[in-house]
Order: sequence, then structure tokens, then C-alpha cells
Amino acid sequence: MRWAVFAAGAVLVALGWCSIVATFVLPRGRSVFQRATSSAVLAAVHATLVQASRLLRRYEAKDAVLSAAGPVALVVQLALFLAAFLAGAALELYPWAGSMGLAFRQAAGSLFVVGLADAAGPTNDVVRVLAAATGAVAIALQIGYLPVIYQAFARREALVALMESRAGAPAWGPELLMRHSLIATVDALRPLYRDWELWSAEVAESHSTHPVLVLFRSASPGESWLLSLLAVLDAAAMHLALCPATAPSEARMCLRMGFSALRRLGATLGWPFEHDPSPLGPIELPRAEFDAAVARLAEVGFPIERAGEEAWRHFRGWRVNYEAIAYKMADHLVAPHAPWSGPRSHLSPDVVVPARPPHRSPDGAAAPYDRFRAGGPRLG
Repeated sequence: MRWAVFAAGAVLVALGWCSIVATFVLPRGRSVFQRATSSAVLAAVHATLVQASRLLRRYEAKDAVLSAAGPVALVVQLALFLAAFLAGAALELYPWAGSMGLAFRQAAGSLFVVGLADAAGPTNDVVRVLAAATGAVAIALQIGYLPVIYQAFARREALVALMESRAGAPAWGPELLMRHSLIATVDALRPLYRDWELWSAEVAESHSTHPVLVLFRSASPGESWLLSLLAVLDAAAMHLALCPATAPSEARMCLRMGFSALRRLGATLGWPFEHDPSPLGPIELPRAEFDAAVARLAEVGFPIERAGEEAWRHFRGWRVNYEAIAYKMADHLVAPHAPWSGPRSHLSPDVVVPARPPHRSPDGAAAPYDRFRAGGPRLG
């Protein structure tokens, strides 16, 4: 019986090491050990905070609660690893200690104390030394893991912060095109699409490798890395659908990398999705909302070459590749309820339209920019 307990402890320690190596050293996002520990922790922490946020009415308060999901998940993850190592070491020491209480005290003294504390009663120094090394290495790996996470987060948010001036907060695809048309900078969309293609590639790699990054929210309640990506994809899809001759080729590359990134994240989260949807397939966005956005683009002077049914058909053919995953992820992350971002299970049905800043000029003249100023309910 005693040696069966020892074997159970050895297996628990071995499983703990496999999980910690899969999470911190060789993260892939899809390994069995990472799904059994890291993914389960992320899901549990996120679900708990989502339920807590439902008790609050204002979105800013909800966002403040949900912003703790990523950091809390990291702490809980480390605590579970240490708890597994503590339990495993205690089970391994039981044959010598003779009682489970003494075995746990000896294991705790080895795992959490720098050096080896004096052990009361009979013990096994080899097991205690291994337990002490395990605790030190586990904590060191977590400390080394944090800079990787926060550097990836900072790189992601640098481009997201730029979207407030270009597409509003929360970001919206047609608003991105309208703002560039209103100030005669449609040519600036070419480098923007290129930057977001590279951004999508980096996010696909970092967030599928370290899934906890998905839970890290943007600094401002009105901003969202997911909605920013969705806005750029919608803008690129509309650009290609409305301006087939003059739309930059970077828009097509941005779209392909963008929906590929969303699919990689969906696969990392274990969500089913259509890998090769038909361009003739249905989408949830109503045709009337697309037509209304096209009409507003025409009013602000956006160069439209193709409209009506043909434009809608091409736009739908692009959006069917990413709409379902983007909507599911926006609801899962409780992102701001921006236009064209799907329903929310945990928010009011009111859509938050990005407010456009007033146009100012030295001569005091009101430019057409102000005539089309967007408005909508506040986040709260």
C-alpha cells in the first residue's frame, strides 16, 4: 500500500512536469497536457469573471473586472502547478514519514523554503531535494514566461491604439473608410492593410502559442484587439467589393492573413468552424446595413466603382470566411458591442456606434467632416 502511494505521487509529479514543460517551454496551444491544465484554467477563470461582470451595469465596470482574467489565470496556473508538485512530493514521502500530515509538512518545507528545512521524523532526503529543485524551477519558469507574455501584448496593442483615430472606438470597418475619404487620405489605406497583415501573422503565432494572451484586454474600455481586426477586415472587404480596379492588392493579402489568424485562434480554443466556406454561403450581417454603409461612403466621396447586388455578392464572399469566428470570439470575450460585430450574450442589445471627432481648422470653417459625424449610445 505504501509503495502504491509512492507510485501515485511519482505519476502526479511526472504529469505536473509534462504540463509545465508543455505550457512554458514547448507551448503549442494544442498539446494534450496544455489542454488538460492551461486551457482548463483559462476557461474556468474567464467563465468565473464573465459571470461576475454580469452583476454590473456599466460596460466600463464590466471591462475592469474582465481585464483581470489574463493575470489571474497566470497566478492560478502557477498555484495549480505548485499544488500538484506539493501533493506529489507528499505522496512520495509517505512511505518514510508514516503519516500523511507529516509527509505534507516535509514536502512543504522542501518545496517552498530556500534550501532544506529540518524535517521532523523519518524522511527521504533524495525526494526532498528533488522537491526543492522542482519548486525553484517551476517558479523560475513562470517568472521567465511573464516577459514573453507582456512583450507580445505590448506589440499587439501598439497598432490597436492607432485605430481610435482611424476607425473610432470601438472600431468599425465602414468608419475606417469614411474617415480616410473625408480627409482625402484613401492612399494611406495601402500601408495600413500591409501593417495589419503583418500584425495578424504575429498575433496568430503568439496567441496560438500562448492562449492566455487572448484574455488580455486592451487598455481602454472602448478598444478591442479583436474588433480592430474585424474593422480592418471589413474595410478591406468593402474596398475590394466596391473598388475592384483601384483597391490596393495589400487589401487582399490582409484579408487572407486576417481570417487565417482567426481560424488559428479558433482551433486553439477548440471551436469547430468551416475550413473552406462557399463564397455563396449566407452571412448574418443584413444586406440593408451594408447598403446603408455604402450610401454613407458615397456621400463622403469614397470612390465607388461597383455597387448594388454585385458589390454585396463580392463583400459576402469575403466576409463568409471570418464572420462566424469573429462573432463567436467577440461574444466570448465580451468585446464592446460595435456595429457589425454580432450579438452579445452578456451585454445589452444596444450597438455602440463610434463617435467621430469634430473637424477643426484655423479659419473656423466647418468642413463636411462634421456633417457626417457618427453618434450612438455610450459604452455605459
